[in-house]
Amino acid sequence: MPTSPADPNFVAYEISLKPNQSLFTLEVMNIEFFQSIALSVANERSVEVVFRNIVHGLADDPDVVLTRIWLIEPGDICHICPWLKNCPDQTKCLHLVASNGLSIHNKQRYTWLKGYYKRFPLYAVESDSITAIGKIGYIGGTGKAILRNDIIENPNWLLDPEWAEREKIASFAGQPLVFRDETLGVLALFSRKMLDQSHLVMLRTFACNAASAIANARAFEEIEQLHRKLELENEYLRDRVRDVDTFGNIIGQSSALQKILQQIEMVAPTDATVLIHGESGTGKELIALAIHQRSRRKNRPLIKVNCASIPHELFESEFFGHVKGSFTGAIRDRIGRFQLADGGTLFLDEVGDIPLETAKQVTTCASGRRV
Repeated sequence: MPTSPADPNFVAYEISLKPNQSLFTLEVMNIEFFQSIALSVANERSVEVVFRNIVHGLADDPDVVLTRIWLIEPGDICHICPWLKNCPDQTKCLHLVASNGLSIHNKQRYTWLKGYYKRFPLYAVESDSITAIGKIGYIGGTGKAILRNDIIENPNWLLDPEWAEREKIASFAGQPLVFRDETLGVLALFSRKMLDQSHLVMLRTFACNAASAIANARAFEEIEQLHRKLELENEYLRDRVRDVDTFGNIIGQSSALQKILQQIEMVAPTDATVLIHGESGTGKELIALAIHQRSRRKNRPLIKVNCASIPHELFESEFFGHVKGSFTGAIRDRIGRFQLADGGTLFLDEVGDIPLETAKQVTTCASGRRV
């Protein structure tokens, strides 16, 4: 399914309202409007397209000032987050992932995802103690909706009261995005029209459909990522199978070789990092293979990296991978050797050729076994 605007087969869902027509009435036509947005994301496999269609569709309503989506994700910028002192749990928070709306003040679109609003703490507090900071976090932390119709009388409930006055905001409605009893995030909407419980119920139904679409798109992307990883593993293993077949067994009766075999038997059951040294052609790769075959990792791949054959500017990409577009020539995502060897064994040949600036990262990952 095409998911990128650059794809010539990409089809954008175009939803239009009649002049002055609002989503927030209970007319059949406007219920169908909600259904149209829901249908536009129901089978979408790209999370980004799901986000865009939801906020773009809702923001087409003339009464909607701003609509945003936050998702619950691990904390990532806690050390610079302006809400650090107000955050009860820094392991996770709300990440702003989508935004749209049109300002009547300067005619700009509210599409940016930066600023004070890009992260919010999660709260599990009583509704009467909600503050301007906590309204989004309360919805995400408790899974309960919020409807406020007193913004004109009580603009301090918002972080930017002057903004509410300029945009003539009358109401706020926020719904949790819940999928299979798990709160994924928050869908929030600011309106110039007074909303009531019937509107909140309608938004609740829509939020359930939106959460399902987000969860499905996430699952599709995860499956696709796993599929790409499996393809890379298979491709690597096919390239290596001839080399593996030619290894054969280590055969010999000398005391020196028997001592090496004893050391292999000793170290193979452990997760220790092993240094194999010797002149070129003395069988270092055979030793690495023997250790791998006798380890708990034997059913996972043995990934070999010849450090001497990698251009210095590509070491970081080779070891740690890269995402599409991260640099010129990165036409698709690439999984690094560390990730490819996850659960298996990574054999670094000619480690002396690793650049100093990369060696520290490689050593840290190898010793901590985490990328």
